[in-house]
Amino acid sequence: MCFFLIHQVIDLETMGSSRLESPTRSLIMEAPRGVQVSAAAGDFKAACRKELHLQSTEGEIFLNAATIRLGNLPTGSPSSSSPSPSHSRQTVHELCVCPNGKLYLSPAGAGSTCQSSSNICLWS
Repeated sequence: MCFFLIHQVIDLETMGSSRLESPTRSLIMEAPRGVQVSAAAGDFKAACRKELHLQSTEGEIFLNAATIRLGNLPTGSPSSSSPSPSHSRQTVHELCVCPNGKLYLSPAGAGSTCQSSSNICLWS
C-alpha cells in the first residue's frame, strides 16, 4: 500500500514543532531537481539505528563548517619502529584511513604513524 503526498509547499510555521514520520514503513522524499532541508535558526540532526549513508552518485559530499568533529574514533598505536614516548598523554593525533575506509587516530610523530597493518584496520 502506497500513499502519496503531493504538494508544492507545506507550511507548518503556526504549529510550532512538527514531525513527518512513517512508524511502520520507510519514508522517501524525492524530487527531480533536488531535495532541500533547512534549519535557519537551529540544528539539523539525523539519527538512525543502524548505518547512516550519504551518497553522491555524480558529485561530491561537501562538509562546510568552522569545526567538523568525528567522535569515538579508535586510537591505534604508533609503529614499533618509531620511538615510543609515553603516548598515554598524547594530545596531537594523526587522522588515518584504512584501505577499507575506516578512520582511526594514531599518536602523531615526526613522520606518519598510520599503518595499513594496524590492528584497527585488520579487525574491522
